[in-house]
This record gives sequence, structure tokens and C-alpha cells, in this order.
Amino acid sequence: MVTLLNTVEDKVAREVCRQYGDRPEELLEIFHTVQAQSGYISDEAIRTIAHALNRSRAEIHGVASFYHDYKREPGAKKTLKICRAEACQANGSDQLIEEAEQMFGTKLDAKAKDVKLEATYCLGNCALGPAVMVDEALYGRVDAKRLEMIAKKHGAKQKGAAS
Repeated sequence: MVTLLNTVEDKVAREVCRQYGDRPEELLEIFHTVQAQSGYISDEAIRTIAHALNRSRAEIHGVASFYHDYKREPGAKKTLKICRAEACQANGSDQLIEEAEQMFGTKLDAKAKDVKLEATYCLGNCALGPAVMVDEALYGRVDAKRLEMIAKKHGAKQKGAAS
């Protein structure tokens, strides 16, 4: 059976577009909401949003790909953002990254199933570097021991930890 691509609809994206009145000026809010509900913005969501907002898929895809916070594929269960800006580097973020890579068994900015370590360049917490963000929670003066406690608090699975 053949399915035409223009007939594939993402139900979450369709409902979110309706919530925002199918208004193109609400595109970024639509993306935020779709990603919050689905975890990422799928190709089906791009097609659905384009149709609902009466815009081309290229235009919608272009906006989604421009902003690095919009994920285009399913990601890890948890993302730990570690600041690599100058102030955090001066306070040991490079060492923290090495320890985090060991702790979670993954490399910075690599695809991951359970925990993704993501570089970011300023979390606005320069006086308390190195800074880490998990979900919407910001932490300062993070070392390996504190990172381990933060990970447990947020349910971020560590390498070798029991499921």
C-alpha cells in the first residue's frame, strides 16, 4: 500500500497548531510545545506544521534547523548541559567534562540513549562556574561529586548503575 507523504499527519503537532490558532507568528512557540510533548520535532511534525500554517516545508524546516535547541530526532532520556565558556573553563569545566564522560560512558556532544552530555557556551552563571543545566535546573560550582548527586536527583543513569 502506498502512502502519500502529504497525507501523513502528526497528531501532536496538529493539536498544538490549533492551540496557537494556526498562526505563523507562533511558530517558535509551536516548536517548543511540540518538542516538549514529543521529545523532538519529527519530519511528520514539520509537514503537519507547514500545512497548518500555510507555509512551505522548506521554510518550516529552515527555522527548525536554525535553532540548535530544536531536536530533529529522538534523543537521550536526559541531557546534561555543561558550560564551556571562558569563566567555566577557568574554573575547571574541561576536567568536569572528562569526569562526566567517564561517569556516563559517553563523549561530549555524542548521540546517546540514556544520558547526553551537551556543550553549551554560557548559562549565565559565570560567577559560579563550572555550571551545569539539567532540564530547567541550573547548578553552579559543579565538581564530579556534585554532578553525581545532580544526576541521581534527575534520574540520569550512570554507567554501570543498576536499572
